[in-house]
Amino acid sequence: MYELIQVSDHDYYIDCPAKIGVVRISDSDVVIIDSGSDKDTGKKVLKALDEHAWHLVSIFNTHSHADHIGGNKLIEERTGCSIYANGLEQVYTVNPVLESMGLYGGLPFKDIQNKFLMAQESHAKPLTEDVLPLGWKLINLPGHCFDMVGFITADGNAFIADSVSSKETLEKYGMSYLWDPSASLESLELLKTLDANNFVPAHAGVCQDITELADINIESINKTFAAIEECCSKPCAFEDILKYLFDRFNMTLTTQQYLLIGSTLRSYLSAMYTKGTLTISFEDNKMLWTKA
Repeated sequence: MYELIQVSDHDYYIDCPAKIGVVRISDSDVVIIDSGSDKDTGKKVLKALDEHAWHLVSIFNTHSHADHIGGNKLIEERTGCSIYANGLEQVYTVNPVLESMGLYGGLPFKDIQNKFLMAQESHAKPLTEDVLPLGWKLINLPGHCFDMVGFITADGNAFIADSVSSKETLEKYGMSYLWDPSASLESLELLKTLDANNFVPAHAGVCQDITELADINIESINKTFAAIEECCSKPCAFEDILKYLFDRFNMTLTTQQYLLIGSTLRSYLSAMYTKGTLTISFEDNKMLWTKA
């Protein structure tokens, strides 16, 4: 764990729970893609760079989830590097309390104000194409998060963040966190068209062809749509649907899972209501969802 693994002449990643890309942009200068979950990960990143006498220029954050920006603050303080994030991801990186607020839908209680859901703030600047290293391409990959991005480096490797979950994760949990399942399906189809030498997902193995894993993720999303539609064959309240999914996919309800899967379910319901596959009604002061 935390081993620096070389992918190509200039591209590496640090093997940790959320892979961190490391790209040499000169003999001595590097940039990183994401920073890990907390200050301890940040220290390990800096140690790995110091061992090669590399100077860190910038952090490019793919999105604002705590396990991808948690090392920002320490690394920024120790190196003075620039940090960049895209769209709403930049707003959330600067104001990380928004993450737990958004998941909960109100003032976050103390149990959810933790490093797993709320990173320390860092001074991220807007990510634009003109700040990218020479030869890089920006890939818009919304779905898992608002304005998540990936990068294709000058060496032709695609760092694709959380656009896919591993097969093992989907088999274990049945479904994964998504902000917008419809947008995620579009991003997964986009991934299958990309020309890259290697694909480096944050939470799955590095591969040369992403098609099979993308299709597994597409199948998982469609199974979740179908499970919700099946549950709503009769009018159901949100909590009833949530319990159905936890039972269906053999998940265990915890505070963190309630927030993550609960938020994901709300996104699925919104997508299905927009498509017209679900309707809304009110009965006995309860909001009910029903298959159209």
